[in-house]
Amino acid sequence: MGKITGFMEFNRELPKKRRVDERIKDYKEIYLPQPEEKKREQAGRCMNCGIPFCHTGCPLGNLIPDWNDLVYAGDWKQALEELHATNNFPEFTGRLCPAPCEEACVLGINEPAVTIEEIEKSIIEKGFSEGWVKAEPPARRTGKKVAVIGSGPSGLAAAQQLNRAGHLVTVFERADRIGGLLRYGIPHFKMEKWVIDRRLAIMEEEGVVFKTCVKVGTDITREDLDREFDAVVFAGGSTKSRDLPIEGRELDGVHFAMDFLPQSNARVEGDDVTQRWGKEILATGKHVIVIGGGDTGSDCIGTSIRQGCASVENFELLPMPPVGRPENQPWPFWPMKYRSSSSHEEGCERHYSVMTKRFIGENGKLTGLETVQITLESPPGGGRPEIKEIPDTQKFWPCELAVLALGFVGPETDSIVAQYECELDPRGNVKVGDDWMSSTPGFFAAGDAQRGQSLIVWAISDGRECAVSVDEYLMGRPSELPRKLGADLPRV
Repeated sequence: MGKITGFMEFNRELPKKRRVDERIKDYKEIYLPQPEEKKREQAGRCMNCGIPFCHTGCPLGNLIPDWNDLVYAGDWKQALEELHATNNFPEFTGRLCPAPCEEACVLGINEPAVTIEEIEKSIIEKGFSEGWVKAEPPARRTGKKVAVIGSGPSGLAAAQQLNRAGHLVTVFERADRIGGLLRYGIPHFKMEKWVIDRRLAIMEEEGVVFKTCVKVGTDITREDLDREFDAVVFAGGSTKSRDLPIEGRELDGVHFAMDFLPQSNARVEGDDVTQRWGKEILATGKHVIVIGGGDTGSDCIGTSIRQGCASVENFELLPMPPVGRPENQPWPFWPMKYRSSSSHEEGCERHYSVMTKRFIGENGKLTGLETVQITLESPPGGGRPEIKEIPDTQKFWPCELAVLALGFVGPETDSIVAQYECELDPRGNVKVGDDWMSSTPGFFAAGDAQRGQSLIVWAISDGRECAVSVDEYLMGRPSELPRKLGADLPRV
């Protein structure tokens, strides 16, 4: 529980950020180091709450009070053991997770919550710096072969767990580097890519095989997979971007976020973007409008600022959320409240209840767009709110780069998923049973490919749980891989 009176003695304190005028000149992570004693104080704020509701907020079932107590006591090595017991990649979640555990923290009912995410990151970085994080190759091999399609957090988690069960695992990635969305969707200023490479080196030492630049379904077909592997895990993510099919959508200057961000990340890695994509998408000197107010939109904002845009505006269709927890979303549920990211702090104007009506251009190039203010009205009989335009609120915005960050509508199912004739759910995701298997025996799905767009912690959790079922399918007996508490209950 940390220190008995810690929650009364210490205030919530996160590491300080680099100054805005300094950090927007590069793509390095924004947080400064925090003294170890300060980290132990923050862990000491974890209270003896009886029922640790932080567990209910964490999809991984992380043993949060346990490793908080160990950090406060200075036993970092044991804290690392407890952390790795439920989370393969705390260095990813400690940087990127929105921390639903903190919204469920009991202390958070009437005080600022424990800095759970930062403590998690501190434990794993301490582990790496001390040399405690080492490869764990299996003591024996089963001879069974598993193909994992997709190298995002779900695919990597499934691969590591299945490899530790003794199976021979090959991860296929269509991009030129491993990491999926972690590599090409998350900007470097949120997570530098050496963090991924460090973990991949360990996984390779453990025996996982990575193959890049392979389009499964084209370069490798179902027949190839069935001939070489005993099971397949599809972890290709939810990669189809939601479009905005309005007038002017075809203009040069209107791009999906997942066309814009991967180019930026590749450029930071030193790649020749024009050779790979043909045409560069750059915000330099342009008036940028990011349409969509989620995390991806925030990433586009920070990236545009670092590229030297003339201005950046952010449009959100929904009204501005309340600053505090809404009454209809009580603790310990995740509240839809107003949040600001580090990118928002760097010079972005945010606009709510705005609907883009049309893109405007000259000679095929985007020069601006037209919007209208809206309200959302619930129909008399209930149901989904209807959009109502407010008269006389039309407005023209100068814009040379419009980035669509409207979320994702599902996985790509016209290739390997179609070849395996997998049944889809009503939202277009791969439909799986409680055993994570699709309608085709031996073909499993994990992460956003079967769940839909979600969080990195859900992706890792799904990969771990899917690995248990794959192991049982291959060996015909209960798996010895760890399962999350309650994972054997029917999935809803």
